[in-house]
Amino acid sequence: MLGSMLDSESLTHQAVHRQLVAMPNKFYLIRLIHCVARKPAPARPLWTAEELARDRMVHSLRADNRLGFNVYLWPYAERHNAGYIFLDLDHARPHVLEDMRIHGHEPCVVLETSPGHLQAWVRVSTTPLEPALATILGRLLAERYGGDRASTDWRHLGRLAGFSNLKPAIYALTGVAPTVQIVHAEPLLASAAQKTLDAAQEFLARYAKRKTPMDPATSSVSTPRKLGAAPPPHSRITPGGATAVYRRWLQRWRILQRCPQPDWSIVDLWLATKLLAQHTPPAQVREILRLGSPALPRQHGNAEDYLRRTLARAALQRKNFAPGSPRSAR
Repeated sequence: MLGSMLDSESLTHQAVHRQLVAMPNKFYLIRLIHCVARKPAPARPLWTAEELARDRMVHSLRADNRLGFNVYLWPYAERHNAGYIFLDLDHARPHVLEDMRIHGHEPCVVLETSPGHLQAWVRVSTTPLEPALATILGRLLAERYGGDRASTDWRHLGRLAGFSNLKPAIYALTGVAPTVQIVHAEPLLASAAQKTLDAAQEFLARYAKRKTPMDPATSSVSTPRKLGAAPPPHSRITPGGATAVYRRWLQRWRILQRCPQPDWSIVDLWLATKLLAQHTPPAQVREILRLGSPALPRQHGNAEDYLRRTLARAALQRKNFAPGSPRSAR
């Protein structure tokens, strides 16, 4: 029993460390909120990454968690946002993370708070952001990717990995409190960060000219009910986003391990078929191949004709898609 508890605490320690490494910041605000009373625990709120990763701190937070307190985190930057935008993807559509990578909004951290329910942090700046700008960024990204628009203010808390999610509704449904798991953690700045910032600043400036009232409690702009009327943060695929998608599928299918010198035309066809089967628009698939496929056009004299033919073949076989054997990639 003791060994099991020690193993569990070690896993929590590893999860906390991974999340903090992927979200580097000087200070982090930790909030403990009781799952039933919904009241915060009186505690020292600000910690450095080194302090949070200490064994005794993890042990203390686990004890609070067992007493019914959910553990939340926010990268702290005084009266500003630290450059991390929070997205609550509880009810997001399938393949939303792939869509985010395609458009250059790669999350640095993705957490599964309970089966099928995700939270993501997207780093868009290495310097602090004004509250109003950070709130607009949150709302635009939530609109683009189906996030919860009620969870987009500039200082919204997210879960800390490795601790139990004591949400009463989940416990009542399943009888267990799921552990907040890390799906992805990598210290990166979104490749479309600057274009996303520019779009948010343009959005903010437009509504400032209309003298849209500010909410003094949150320093946010009252945006229209339909953010779809606003320009999306960045609708085109970036080279970095396309390369990331292509590389991710190479790793998932273990292409280079199976065949160090693959036939890239076959890999292109596999990827196009898979993406079309996931309902990725053909124009986006074309751009992913154009920007992400190694050394395109390679031996193909006409890259546009090659892409057209590849997408046409992919469309024909998408319903029966299955990666071939290692031999077929040679």
